[in-house]
Amino acid sequence: MRTVAVIQARMGSSRLPGKVLKDIAGKTMLERVVTRVRACERVSEVVVATTVESADDAVVTECARLEAPVHRGSVLDVLDRYHGAACAHAAQAVVRVTSDCPLIDPRVVDEIIGAFLRDGSDYASNSIEHSYPRGLDAEVFTMAALERSHREARIDFERVHVTPYIYRHPEIFRLTSVRMAESHADLRWTVDTPEDLELARLLYARVGRDAFGWRDALAVVEADPTLRGVNQHIRQKALEEC
Repeated sequence: MRTVAVIQARMGSSRLPGKVLKDIAGKTMLERVVTRVRACERVSEVVVATTVESADDAVVTECARLEAPVHRGSVLDVLDRYHGAACAHAAQAVVRVTSDCPLIDPRVVDEIIGAFLRDGSDYASNSIEHSYPRGLDAEVFTMAALERSHREARIDFERVHVTPYIYRHPEIFRLTSVRMAESHADLRWTVDTPEDLELARLLYARVGRDAFGWRDALAVVEADPTLRGVNQHIRQKALEEC
């Protein structure tokens, strides 16, 4: 199965404008995410999906530097943007990753893809039931599921967030939830705010190398519990807050 990872990225952000090109230990956050997803053994190709807005020309320039294919589409209809990217790159299955997850772990992504293939699912993720730190989220779904949601999703947040139509309709789609026995869902490693960015930079600095897994970051946090307080007060936006 040709599995294409599509990383959504744009310069617009209400809480941290331009965050995808912010520096983390000498590299842009987008480069961090692209490099980590490229390390996935079960991913055939990595594509960046950005918008047609002129502000996102900077994302296209960065993708050219990274030699990463890029697809441009709608600003708010991210589902349509994903559909366009998947079609353009002949995907049979799509992995959804966001560009604000600089600690995304390729082994976790491969585990989700493996569960998706093993179960013959339409959709698999580690975000139906949160047990991993937020920022390790990945979703994989069939092209057929993407096609159907592209046709039938009507609510704004279903278009903005790409996959709610799939996982909110278990009567239509076969879903697989990947979770750990021991939950670390209280940890926040995604980047939406300056505090999130500060923590990501601290974790990279403390680990001291580029290629590390999420358990290496966990060891750093457990060794210094004060790191939890850097962004512990940040609230994750609800789906409806498009």
